[in-house]
Amino acid sequence: MLVALLAASSVLAAQSQERPERVVRHLAFSGNRALDDYTLSSAIATTSSSWFATNPLVRWLGLGEKRYFDELEFRRDVVRLLLLYRQSGYMTAVVDTVVVRTTKDAYITFRIHEGEPVRVARLELRGLEGIADTLKLRRALPLQVGDPFNRFLLQASADTIVSRLRNDGYPYAAVLRNFDSEAGALRAEVTLEAIPGAAMRVGEVMIHGLVAVDSATVRRTLAVRPGDRFRQEALYQSQRDLYAMGVFRSANVILVDSVPPMNGADGGSDSIVRILVQVQEGPRHRLRFGLGYGSVDCMRVQSGWTANDFFGGARTLDLSARVSKIGGGAALAQSQLCNPFFAAWKPDTLNYTFGATLRQPAFLRPAHTATVGVFAERRSEFLVYTREAVGVNADVTLNARRQVPVTLGYGYSVGQTRAAQGVYCSVFRVCDDSGQAFLRDRRAFGAVTMTVVRDRVNNPLDPSDGSLVTATLLHASRLVGSVTPYEFNRAELEASRYYRLGRRTVFAWRVRAGTILPQDITLSGQRVGYVPPDQRFYAGGPNSVRGYGRNGLGPRVYIVTDTSAAQVDTVVAGGKVFKNVTTAATGGNSVVVLNAELRFPSPIFAQRVRLGVFVDVGQVWERGEEIVSLRTIRATPGVGVRFATPLGPVRIDAAYNGYPTEHGPLLFQSDTLVSRIRPDYPPVGATKTFWDRIVWQFAVGQAF
Repeated sequence: MLVALLAASSVLAAQSQERPERVVRHLAFSGNRALDDYTLSSAIATTSSSWFATNPLVRWLGLGEKRYFDELEFRRDVVRLLLLYRQSGYMTAVVDTVVVRTTKDAYITFRIHEGEPVRVARLELRGLEGIADTLKLRRALPLQVGDPFNRFLLQASADTIVSRLRNDGYPYAAVLRNFDSEAGALRAEVTLEAIPGAAMRVGEVMIHGLVAVDSATVRRTLAVRPGDRFRQEALYQSQRDLYAMGVFRSANVILVDSVPPMNGADGGSDSIVRILVQVQEGPRHRLRFGLGYGSVDCMRVQSGWTANDFFGGARTLDLSARVSKIGGGAALAQSQLCNPFFAAWKPDTLNYTFGATLRQPAFLRPAHTATVGVFAERRSEFLVYTREAVGVNADVTLNARRQVPVTLGYGYSVGQTRAAQGVYCSVFRVCDDSGQAFLRDRRAFGAVTMTVVRDRVNNPLDPSDGSLVTATLLHASRLVGSVTPYEFNRAELEASRYYRLGRRTVFAWRVRAGTILPQDITLSGQRVGYVPPDQRFYAGGPNSVRGYGRNGLGPRVYIVTDTSAAQVDTVVAGGKVFKNVTTAATGGNSVVVLNAELRFPSPIFAQRVRLGVFVDVGQVWERGEEIVSLRTIRATPGVGVRFATPLGPVRIDAAYNGYPTEHGPLLFQSDTLVSRIRPDYPPVGATKTFWDRIVWQFAVGQAF
């Protein structure tokens, strides 16, 4: 029989070589419900040509990758599909084919009749009595009673039991799979028999490969300790922690062998296993350098120097420097992009950060880490503020290896924050130069923060499944080193969720909400709830509500320095519209932002290009100054394109903003004083064209 099959294959191969090559212009499946098209296409050798080579409108251009029809592999594909269905529990499945051949092309359809599957009538677990909770374990198995008898899920169920046992002290556990399948009766009985072996504890932990790093540091980092009950997950966790130290080029934590039962003081009779830790140390020092261009930061340069195992203890000293907005001027009004080498650029517009950070892993306990650092910075936010400060910070991350780590931090800095004069005048009612100078003076700012993160996304750059929740609390007062007027409490919560729809389509949503409770202070003879501009909430931009420019959503002021007739652009029913009006975001003490987005492959270059349809909703309020109302909520729908790159998706979004221009007070600014011209600007009657309503956003990375 084998000789006959080989001879037949040789004849078919020879015949296929004589026949003309045909391009696969169409490949489809019909009748399949249990298995999707992607799974079926992955199981066969025949593949369809690319979109450019199959679409009748553009294939005449000759572009795209052409894949050719192989008669021999095509016949084997029928067998492959039948085998896949039988392994999936569909023993009576039938696969038929429809092939249309032309001189140069082939159009293929696999017509599938799945039939009724063989279902699991009984699932029995043996060998787990007194070892594991069989009812709880049974619910966790991928294969359940009533499911189609899928051999792949049967193997996954056995692996699940083995994993549970090896994490419960049985390193040599195994599972035997037995089943009785009746295709005629469409039923199967399955038995999974566990052979746990001996319960074991960790004995000697051997460490090989150390040169400069001391063994005590490695032992302090490991999640396995002599005398502990063996857990396979502890070996994996130890390996991850060793890599995270940044000292080792490679790390491997494995089980070596077992020895006869130990008779310890605890009277236990468990056997013990020896653990081998193999490491290879990496370079003690690393130097990094980067140069780039950002949509808001313009040209930027950053560098750093890292010393691993700094004075022992696996400490890491990191020196870093970053300078941005090099040669950049005012951002372009509509696109929010940096305008490089603008004529009005001055060196004092540079942003910079210089810092030194010392990190200590295994702080007090293996699961905790601590960092302490010093910094000097100058940072600014588009059309909002500029902050200059020097300071120190320290934080401790508790249970850093857990799924919900908690970080407690303290920061102390001395600096000043400068904002537009109109912001101080409009929000805090301080319009004279001497009063604003008080708010801009250098002063101490101390704050205690607590951050909780629950990160369960499958990809930090482009998540398609899982969730991410971040909660942050900040307290600043005289008790922790702040001085008037830097006294307030701030809370912010952000939650994102990602759902995989099919193979490459993702639906995602995010909710962000925050509030600030300020301490009232006396400014210009009146009580004001002051929050410094760099701590207020802002919204709008490529990662927020995309129908608005960066920080363009929420309260704002308009500032003009010349109200002469030459500066009047137009006159409408509501008043004058001026030229050269500067817009400044004032931010708020409350914010709500909601985003929903559907991401799916493009019909062209599906592997590299994805499309997005989104709706962004949100608003920023100054609680106490305005009534928080749902009528002020802004919703902006839009579409976008994402291009896959090694650095993550490059994103271009176009959002539609159908709302009139946001109103705010119009202020006249002189050298020493700011005065209000009118409380509501732009005047009624000023309109936007259709293209003014389209807001373009450009960014690297997903919006959330």
